[in-house]
Amino acid sequence: MQPPADPTSVDRGPGPAPAADPALYRARREHLCAALRAAGGGVAVLPTAPERTRNADSEHPYRHDSAFYHLTGFNEPGAWLVLDAGGRSLLLCRPKDEEREIWDGLRLGPGAAPAALGIDEALPLAALGEVLPQRLANQPAVWFPFIGFEGLSAQVGGWLEAVRARGRSGVQAPGQQRDLLPLIDGLRLFKDGHEVALMRRAGEIGAAAHVRAMRACRPGLREYELEAELLHEFRRRGATGPAYTSIVAAGRNACILHYQAGDTELRDGDLCLIDAGCEYGSYASDITRSFPVGGRFSGPQRALYEVVLAAQEAAIALTRPGVRKIDSHWAAVRTLSEGLLDLGLLPRAIHGNAEDVMASAAYRRFYMHGTGHWLGLDVHDAGEYLALDEDPVDQPDGLGGRVVKKPSRRLQPGMVVTVEPGLYVRPTPDVDERWWHLGIRIEDDALVTPEGCELLSRGVPVDPDEIEALMRGG
Repeated sequence: MQPPADPTSVDRGPGPAPAADPALYRARREHLCAALRAAGGGVAVLPTAPERTRNADSEHPYRHDSAFYHLTGFNEPGAWLVLDAGGRSLLLCRPKDEEREIWDGLRLGPGAAPAALGIDEALPLAALGEVLPQRLANQPAVWFPFIGFEGLSAQVGGWLEAVRARGRSGVQAPGQQRDLLPLIDGLRLFKDGHEVALMRRAGEIGAAAHVRAMRACRPGLREYELEAELLHEFRRRGATGPAYTSIVAAGRNACILHYQAGDTELRDGDLCLIDAGCEYGSYASDITRSFPVGGRFSGPQRALYEVVLAAQEAAIALTRPGVRKIDSHWAAVRTLSEGLLDLGLLPRAIHGNAEDVMASAAYRRFYMHGTGHWLGLDVHDAGEYLALDEDPVDQPDGLGGRVVKKPSRRLQPGMVVTVEPGLYVRPTPDVDERWWHLGIRIEDDALVTPEGCELLSRGVPVDPDEIEALMRGG
């Protein structure tokens, strides 16, 4: 594999994400309506995310709710989607307002929404309190998100009371309140062609940003300067920005899992860990690389790095259809355990072999997180990790014990997961000082395909020789 070209000299790509055909969102809503019918029918009510005040009269940059966007492609605040099991869709949104649009930007408005979004009907947001009791009348259930929207349960309760008030005229209120999110999450877990294209591009942009940061890295810089390189590359290639707060951790900071880029100086002889991804067309990439600040791994750094890389390769090999999601994690843990024993970080005289290390969870001293998660509209994307339709089984609990619970679900084509093993060595008296403060994680995004998996983020190298060549400008 040749090192990627200098990202400042290559084509910036297609720019901002293209809009999807409204038929795509209509098809997603139809799938949800089919799920509602299969579950007994009713009406689904889903708001988008509210605007958030940063301070005084300043707002945080607006980000729509992911489930709402998945079903509508609509990214304005102040909107609600109402679906019935029969397939009819209603959008309530902010009306056109010339004065507010001067300040805040253009609005789609209910008049243009049906044609633009493929919605059956659209009404002004002010009609919400009147329309919802009408739509809920004589329905068997009302479906809405049970978490994530403060006050929504009480709001639904008010609509139900309005329906019950009409009981003497023969109108019945829904007898059930059911959580809508598991139905939507099940649909979001499988990415369609449009989503895959966006995620490929997000992976390309994220990888280019990591390449840029590696090329820019040199002793004397500070963490926030590398973060600036990432942000620059995200935006210049059409991403809306980071998909999450970027981790740029120099030296000992790499052993803090959720560290945020600060003002620590990058020193020759240290490693730098960057965990950063972009958001493109509302879809996330999530990439981690660990590399030497001075451009060359020391002996201990390379030895530990190669253990983590081998663990990732073992996990990638089990990221394929039919394999349980958890199996890639245990493959990584086995490789990490063997490496910790080989390097003496876990003495064999005390801990035995790799099977013993896994059974006792002794590895968790150096590896305390999972090996991957779903990826999509959210960095930690929607989707159940357990096979809920299977019987519980006795299995390791990951903490050195056993537990009886549902097994891990099996991977299928269209799922996207991260693969991210790591090792983190903090100073302790029983660990040789040459390993102290080494934090290494390697993470890539993998689309499950019929044949295995496609890595979406390998535009930035993982091989230690290629990383060193890249940092030398090769």
